[in-house]
Amino acid sequence: MAATLTSWFGRLVESVRAFSLAQRTLALIGIAVLILGSVALSSWLSRPSFTPLFSGLSPTDANTIVEQLRTNGVEYQLTDGGSTVLVPEESVYDQRLQAAAAGLPSSSTGGYSLLDDMGVTTSEFQQEVTYQRALEGELAATIGAMSGVRTASVRLAIPEETVFVSQATNPTASVFIETDEGVSLNSDQVQAIVHLTSASIDGMAPTDVAVIDATGRVLSAVGQGATGTPDQQASDHEERVRAQVQAMLDQVLGAGNSTVVVAAQVSTESAERLEESFTAPEGAPAHSSSTTTETYTGSGGTGAGVLGPDNIAVPDGEGDAGEYSSESEVNDNALNSVTQTTTIPAGTLIRQSVSVAVDTAAAAPVNMAELSALVATAAGVDIARGDEVTVTPVQFDTSSAQEAQDAIAAAAAAETAQQRADLTRTGMIVAAVLAAVIVALVIYARRNRRQNRESIDLGPATIETIEDGARPELPADPEPRFELPPPPFLDNGPEDLVRKRAELDSIAEHDPDRMAEALRDLMDERRPV
Repeated sequence: MAATLTSWFGRLVESVRAFSLAQRTLALIGIAVLILGSVALSSWLSRPSFTPLFSGLSPTDANTIVEQLRTNGVEYQLTDGGSTVLVPEESVYDQRLQAAAAGLPSSSTGGYSLLDDMGVTTSEFQQEVTYQRALEGELAATIGAMSGVRTASVRLAIPEETVFVSQATNPTASVFIETDEGVSLNSDQVQAIVHLTSASIDGMAPTDVAVIDATGRVLSAVGQGATGTPDQQASDHEERVRAQVQAMLDQVLGAGNSTVVVAAQVSTESAERLEESFTAPEGAPAHSSSTTTETYTGSGGTGAGVLGPDNIAVPDGEGDAGEYSSESEVNDNALNSVTQTTTIPAGTLIRQSVSVAVDTAAAAPVNMAELSALVATAAGVDIARGDEVTVTPVQFDTSSAQEAQDAIAAAAAAETAQQRADLTRTGMIVAAVLAAVIVALVIYARRNRRQNRESIDLGPATIETIEDGARPELPADPEPRFELPPPPFLDNGPEDLVRKRAELDSIAEHDPDRMAEALRDLMDERRPV
C-alpha cells in the first residue's frame, strides 16, 4: 500500500514538473479558488439558524434585550426596523427565560394581564377602565398577528349602562392599522378586522367599527361599514362598470377604438324606513260579530213651547204619535299585519350615466342602435331610475398615440443601447484585467528565466587587438556555432534554441565590448590554475 502511494505521489510530482509556467500559474489559481470556495461553503454551512426571540418590541425594550445578549455573549440580529430580535435557535429558550426573569419586555399593550394587578380596594370606575384597556390590548394583539399588519391599536367607546336613559346607544370602536412596507390590506382583510372587533364587544354591529391605516385612508367608516365613504363607493362602481363596458367594446370594435366614461350619483345619507300593512283574507269568516237593534213606539210632546215675547214659552199644543227604530252591526274581521323595517345605507346608487365615444373608422360597419343597447345592458342601465346612455361616433386623435409609440420605441432603443454599452464596458474591463494578468505572467516568466540562466562553455576564443578607427573584418564563411543546451526550466525544443542564438547574435552586433568581456570572463574561469 505504501509503495503504491509513493509511486502515485512520484508520478504526480513528475506531472507537475512537466507543466509549463502558464500551466503552473493556472493550477495555482485553481487551487486557490478551490480553497477559498471550500472555506466560504464551510462558513455558510456552519452558520447558525436564527429564530425570533421577541417581536414588536419598543426601542427601550429592544435596547435592554440587546445589552443582555451582549453580556451573555449570544450572537443576535435585528430586523423590522429594530423591533424584532433574532438569536440562534439553540439559545432562544434560555434567553427567553433570562429575559422573563429580568422582567423583559417591560412595555406591552396590556391585555388580560392588566387584571392581575387589581386589588380589593380598586374602585368600580378603575375596574371598568382596566377591563376596557384589557379588551383593547387583546384586540390589538390579535389584529397585529394578521399577515401584512405591523402594528395595530384599538380604541373602544362603550357607553355606560344606566336606567335613566330612555334609548341606549351602541358601542363603537376605532382601529388604527400600520402595515408593512409596500403592503395594502384588501377588502377581505378589512372585513375580517371589522367582524373580529364587532364580535368581541357585546351590542356592537359591524357598521360601528372604523378602520384607518397609517396613510390616513379610511378603510371602514362608522355607519357605512367596510365599503368605504360614498365617494369611494361611487368611484368603485364607476370603475367596475367602465371596465365591463370597455372589455365588451374592445371585443366588438377592437382595442383602442372606443373610450368609456361612467358617472354615478350615490346617496350620502343613511335612513331607516318602517312599513306596516294590513290585509284581510279573502272569503274568511269574521273573527267576531255583534248586532244592536233599538225600537220605540208611542206619542210624545215637546218639552217646551215656542218662545214668545219676552222669552216666554208658549205651548204649541198636543204631540203627535210616532215610531223609532235603529239597528247596528259590528264585525271584527281577521287581519294579516306585516311590519317591515328597511335600513337604507349611504352609498345607494341614485342614477348613472354612461358615455361612449367610438372612432368613426371602427363605427362605420356597426349599427349604433344595437351598440347602444349592448352598452345599456352591460352597464345595468335602468331607464325608470333616470339612467342615461350616450354612444357617439367621433374622429379620434391618433397623434398622441403615435407619439406614445415613438416614445416607447425610443425608450426601448435607449435601453438596448445602454445594455450594449454596459456589456461593452464590462468586456473592456475583463479584457483589460486579462491583459494585465497576461503581461504580469510574461514579465514574471522572463525575469525567472534570466535568474535561472547557467554559464555556457563556448570553448577557447582568440581576441585580436583592433586599432582605433578600424573596423573588424568578418569572415565570409563564419565558423559553426556551438550548440547551446536549453535551460532546465524550458521545454527542449528547437524554437527555444533559435531564440537564444538570436539573442546572442543581437548582443554581439550591438554591444561587442560586452560580448568580449563576457568571453574573457568565461576564458578566465575555464583556464586551469
